[in-house]
Amino acid sequence: MFAGLDIGSVTTKAVLMNDKEETLAFSLIPTRYNRQESGAEVLKRALETIGKSNDDIKYIVSTGYGRRAFSSSDKVLPEIVCHARGTKLLFPDVRTIIDIGGQDSKVIELDKDGIVTRFEMNDKCAAGTGRFLEVLTERILNLSIDELGPLALRSSQPCTLSSVCTVFAESEIISLLSENTAKEDIAYGISRAIAKRVISMGTGGQIGYKEPIVFSGGVARNTGVTKALGEELGKRILSPENPQLTAALGAAVYAKEHSK
Repeated sequence: MFAGLDIGSVTTKAVLMNDKEETLAFSLIPTRYNRQESGAEVLKRALETIGKSNDDIKYIVSTGYGRRAFSSSDKVLPEIVCHARGTKLLFPDVRTIIDIGGQDSKVIELDKDGIVTRFEMNDKCAAGTGRFLEVLTERILNLSIDELGPLALRSSQPCTLSSVCTVFAESEIISLLSENTAKEDIAYGISRAIAKRVISMGTGGQIGYKEPIVFSGGVARNTGVTKALGEELGKRILSPENPQLTAALGAAVYAKEHSK
């Protein structure tokens, strides 16, 4: 078996793969302060689901923010290349990846062979990340993050947020609520704001959003943001069944290759 670990700022993921590149197990946990413990725990849980142990793993590749903190890795790789490799395994023709996680967002352009040709990344500000959604949804709208997507899809007159700064957007939403604006219209306004922010980031890096476009990361579970991305780009947006596994999956593919 081969293992890929994606130790992110918010969640840590593990994928176990066989030599046929078939996924045997996937596990996800919240990332702890100690990244080494996070990696060990997520790997342990993945192994337990298939009744295996660490002795059954031939090679481990880690990626993500905490990749260098996991001392059990045989190799560490940047998350951009792992996202590309994992996404291409699921969508062989992919040309553009939009990945929005808890603390960062990425737009990655690939050539026809799946090689990264350019990318843009936002990891300095909460705007355009899952944290942006979390703060505005839970603190201001008093909704769980899982409620935001279905609510946004019910919007008939989506509002427009003039700022993607989390602090300023918070003030705008409070004003909209005081004007009795429907929550579903605010929900879609939030979804559209994050979509515009991420698309603009990629456009600024001269990414042309060639199709097929695949949306991954924790925020890809949000149907409102998926719809907003499609509407803003005027293109079809694809997403994996489990949008949070792509980087760990790519790391597992590299583990199989490097073991040889």
